[in-house]
Amino acid sequence: MEFRILTVNPGSTSTKVALFCNERPLLDIVLRHDYDTLRRYEHIADQMQWRRDIVLRALSEQGFSLSELSAVVGRGGLTKPIAGGVYEVNDAMLHDLCHPWMEHACNLGGLISHDIACMAGVKAYIADPGVVDEMDEMTHLTGLPQIRRISIFHALNQRAVARRHAAACGCRYEDMNLIVAHMGGGISVGAHYRGRVVDNNNALNGDGSFTPERAGTLPAISLVEMCYSGRYTCDEVKKMLAGKGGITAHLGTNSVVEVVERIERGDEQARLVLDAMCYNISKQIGSMAAVLGGVVDGILLTGGIAYCDYVVERIGKRCSFIAPISVYAGENEMSALAESVLGVLRGEIEPKTYL
Repeated sequence: MEFRILTVNPGSTSTKVALFCNERPLLDIVLRHDYDTLRRYEHIADQMQWRRDIVLRALSEQGFSLSELSAVVGRGGLTKPIAGGVYEVNDAMLHDLCHPWMEHACNLGGLISHDIACMAGVKAYIADPGVVDEMDEMTHLTGLPQIRRISIFHALNQRAVARRHAAACGCRYEDMNLIVAHMGGGISVGAHYRGRVVDNNNALNGDGSFTPERAGTLPAISLVEMCYSGRYTCDEVKKMLAGKGGITAHLGTNSVVEVVERIERGDEQARLVLDAMCYNISKQIGSMAAVLGGVVDGILLTGGIAYCDYVVERIGKRCSFIAPISVYAGENEMSALAESVLGVLRGEIEPKTYL
């Protein structure tokens, strides 16, 4: 049976739209948004109708009718922590996406999908949002009861890559122990224990390796002293931690490709910074190996930076003793969304209820 699935992935300055017939992509569009127009909206949720209409117009221009749809699936937003899986969009989820604990464009995924699905007379879903939390209570604790570790990571791509790797090995994802490192503007490393992501680093604004744009884990006292130095506002410090940190802070660029080109021209500072990032990613992978008790079936490198041989080779030299390393470069988010909902439409996956 053929199912047509529309996927919607809103970003800060763009909305990605793709159409699939079962696993086969039929359409893949990136709709760019003007920054001055985005600024007119006080809250990101206020952009929903405007972005929805842009998506509908793009589909119409491609000659596609909503009546052909079997389902619509959007990128999951920053809802309350939930277990991994596919969720049908319901009233409780719509409320939380309209009143999120943190503003982010991903919150529009479920909202836009729900509106379009209603027009098409089909169901709307999200799958494996970034707030997937399958960690034990012990894992949430820190040395201060006022501060808890939060699970925010690239759940959609990590779990999709893990399932893909398990299938390639002739195994079930639920029967394997894997470490998955998603490497992009943010970097998250997850410990996948038999189908559950039992630990990961907060890739949005928290800990782990520094990245092209984020500062990662920092010496706590030094950070406190910087915050109280009087030299920076709270918003400036937050931007230094997420947006202007990491490679951007050291080298003035967030492009790993550019950094490698600088290294090839003999820039030793660029080499030092990129080597340090690889070193920190490797440390994070090592820590997840400890979480899994040293029983690791594979280490999977994914995300845009996984295209970079320089980075992959250096992580491999430090981590290959833990388990075999496999590379699945790219984000694969649109196909991951479609495949998740395809499982529901085929009756292979039972969608979960958001409460």
